[in-house]
Amino acid sequence: MAKINVQNTEITVLNIEETDFISLTDMAGAKENDARAADVIKNWLRNRYTIEFLGTWEMIHNPNFKVVEFDHFRKEAGLPTFVLSCSEWIEKTNAIGIIVKKGRYGGTYAHRDIAFEFGSAISVPFKLYLIEEFQRLKAEEQKQLGWNAKRELAKINYRIHTDAIKQNLIPPELSPQQKSFVYADEADMLNVAMFGKTAKQWREENPDLKGNIRDYATINQLICLSNMENLNAVFINDGLAQSERLIKLNKIAIQQMKVLENVEERTLLTDK
Repeated sequence: MAKINVQNTEITVLNIEETDFISLTDMAGAKENDARAADVIKNWLRNRYTIEFLGTWEMIHNPNFKVVEFDHFRKEAGLPTFVLSCSEWIEKTNAIGIIVKKGRYGGTYAHRDIAFEFGSAISVPFKLYLIEEFQRLKAEEQKQLGWNAKRELAKINYRIHTDAIKQNLIPPELSPQQKSFVYADEADMLNVAMFGKTAKQWREENPDLKGNIRDYATINQLICLSNMENLNAVFINDGLAQSERLIKLNKIAIQQMKVLENVEERTLLTDK
């Protein structure tokens, strides 16, 4: 579940089976108070254009949509006696674009395409701001997914790194505490090569921050760090001393960060 704020109205976005559904109930609250939100949705459903839109959307996306029932609603739509609830629309036509949830986060939700159309029932500015905020949410989610992917990649490569340490730098007679020191020493060597400081130095400089130095790394730094872990594993297997590896890895870090920053700049220029 996520929240977006549109013209001072907080709107819930649910992800159901990899599809985003936006709360029409929350949106309707921007036009009327929460007690009358259901009336706003019902009035919108009575409109002939709304029924045409919903039916067309379902025919495009829903192979199990009941077209005969849809035709019945389309003929009745717009008449003074025509009344339709979301639950009835779903039940009669087997629609999937609108869902009604009970309990926690209960209310009426719609696929983003339909929710954007419903935004017109609130106001044109509201609809445009809704689209803008939803797109911003998706961009943030993609950014976070990218960061998490790079973080996981760094973790995987770290296992390769620690295996090289285990096979080459840790004699079997060492105690568990001594072994931990060797692992920590190599990790800190990478921190110095990448960030210019040890984990302890970073904690002393940032006493109010939780986590460790790598939790606050940029995506580019994580990409570079991931590469360095692989390279350090190779250097360890080749028998290079730590001092020599540190110099090599620091040079590689500087060179790779320059390349990654140049790639970002070219991408931004291209996007414009």
